[in-house]
Amino acid sequence: MNLENIPTITGATHPTKRLGRGEGNGRGKTCCQGHNGQKSRSGGGIRIGFEGGQMPLYRKLPRRGFNNFNFKTSYQLVNVGQLAKLEGDVVSREALIAAGLIRDNEQGVKLLGDGEVSKAFTVTVCKVSASAKKAIEAAGGKIVEATPVVAETKAEA
Repeated sequence: MNLENIPTITGATHPTKRLGRGEGNGRGKTCCQGHNGQKSRSGGGIRIGFEGGQMPLYRKLPRRGFNNFNFKTSYQLVNVGQLAKLEGDVVSREALIAAGLIRDNEQGVKLLGDGEVSKAFTVTVCKVSASAKKAIEAAGGKIVEATPVVAETKAEA
């Protein structure tokens, strides 16, 4: 299908309302622009961030440092209460993906301590919170910390 073959649908387009053509145009004397002032003029208005002449906020605030987001490490979060959905007693990245608790992407996995643990798990994740570690070890399980999956940076790609 080409652009010249696309049919015109009746009622799909309508003419634009021409403003400023008198009081009988259906929009009244001021044409929905209020009364006099900079913003009522054609083409008028003030730029984004203009604060009436005082020093704008974006110029008052200091600009310090540099954050390179190419090297940011982000984690997918799993609570210990969600581990009941797993089949076995081994918690790994592959088991969490198979259970549908995390996505199969380049992010690491962090285990959080919200919920109850009913059986002993052997947990292999990138990071574990203190409360999750306490809950897993209280249930008789153990924790093995894995190295996070590092995504390619834009410079390498």
